[in-house]
Amino acid sequence: MNTISTSIEVNEASLRKEFDHCSDIVFRSFRLRDQTLLLLVYFDGMTRLQSVEDNILKPLLFSGLPQGIDRIQSLGEMFGREWLPLTDIKKDKSLEDLVHHILQGSLGILVEGEASALSVQVQGYKTRSIEEPKKESTLRGSKEGFVEDIHTNVSLIRRRIIHPHLKTDSFTIGTYTQTEVILAYMQGLADEKVLAEVRKKLEKIEIDGIIDSAYIEEWLEESSFSIFPQIQNTERPDIVTASLLEGKIALLTNGTPFALILPVTFWSGLQSADDYFERFIFVILIRFIRFLMTFISFSLPALYVSLSTFHPEMIPRTLTISIATAREQSPFPTVIEMLLMMIIFDGLQEAGVHIPNQLGPVMSIIGALIIGQAAVEAGIISTPIIIVISLTGIAAYMIPRYSAALPFRIIRYLLLFTSGLLGFVGFAFGMIFMLIHLVSLESFGTPYLSPIAPFDGTRIKDLIIRYPFWMKNGRNKKGRQQ
Repeated sequence: MNTISTSIEVNEASLRKEFDHCSDIVFRSFRLRDQTLLLLVYFDGMTRLQSVEDNILKPLLFSGLPQGIDRIQSLGEMFGREWLPLTDIKKDKSLEDLVHHILQGSLGILVEGEASALSVQVQGYKTRSIEEPKKESTLRGSKEGFVEDIHTNVSLIRRRIIHPHLKTDSFTIGTYTQTEVILAYMQGLADEKVLAEVRKKLEKIEIDGIIDSAYIEEWLEESSFSIFPQIQNTERPDIVTASLLEGKIALLTNGTPFALILPVTFWSGLQSADDYFERFIFVILIRFIRFLMTFISFSLPALYVSLSTFHPEMIPRTLTISIATAREQSPFPTVIEMLLMMIIFDGLQEAGVHIPNQLGPVMSIIGALIIGQAAVEAGIISTPIIIVISLTGIAAYMIPRYSAALPFRIIRYLLLFTSGLLGFVGFAFGMIFMLIHLVSLESFGTPYLSPIAPFDGTRIKDLIIRYPFWMKNGRNKKGRQQ
């Protein structure tokens, strides 16, 4: 694009051509007392003009160029001296840079006779206020959550880490959206090899636009076809802060409240923020129950099918008679019954997510009760199947992070399929294949099952047993932690 001309008419014509068919672009011309022509260019609704009018336009229109000990020769010099304490000002030599800054919400100022323009950062668009994240609420701890403004999110982290070793690198990604992405890390704690790898991948991203941090997540993942997430997402600044102090890396994306944390392990998705806000003795019990419920969430349907269909001799005789009596009128095999109810349960769960908040929980509960009761009375589904699906659903809700629970929903179907074919043998094969995949999976050089596989006794203090803070090192020697 051409350089900025000394003629305002030429510059205005070029800008009007560039912003053609943009109904919200505003061009405002002023002539000062010394007849100097001034042109302001901005987007309506994205610029806060009150401070511009009060601090710059009114003094210029009524008093002209202010003069002090030494004479001010140009408006550009005046803005640099007089307004620099109020906001951030950039001098643009080309129309391309000026257009880019105006699109970001800055105010463009062009002066007749000067071959440069000023971009004043006075963004005034509305942003959401800081509030508690609805998806990651806690009983104790901070009630602040990230918002869609990336600079606000960075400030929430800096308020918690008051140290110059907290570093932030900025990237601009997206051909059309020009989305700002900030890489945050603790110098001396984060692994330099991981940092170099993440920077390299961010610079190679070629995409039309970034709408959410999920777009970046798929570009960064090393095993894209794995069902297990290799990058953690969160809305909580305290979780990001704790992760940075453990030597991890955080990615903040403008326009979304979800930050990305890497590297992660399998156990990261099974840990809750409340684990670090409650007494460690109570957390040990809760974590044990959570791990048990996680296993139940994907294995119980397959185990029930294996026992009732292939290995009934392993069930107590009284319970076997009860199950056989309940299934007496059922027209389908046990595996088909289980599959139907799993599909219905997942359908109700997804419907509850997309139904308005006021109706979602009510519709989910009523739908489950009505469908389950009607299916049992009609003899289509046996009562034990309803009990197994209900326990499986309750166990799945014990997993703290939604993204960590999604892989187990898929594994539930896979194990049901193998168990329906081969019983316990099929269940064992399914578990073995899952473990082989988890052992071979890595997140930016960190083994996914560490510190269990490979075993690392120095990092196991925060896995199942949550040790007191005074007994933990906080991070390992390499700056990584699960």
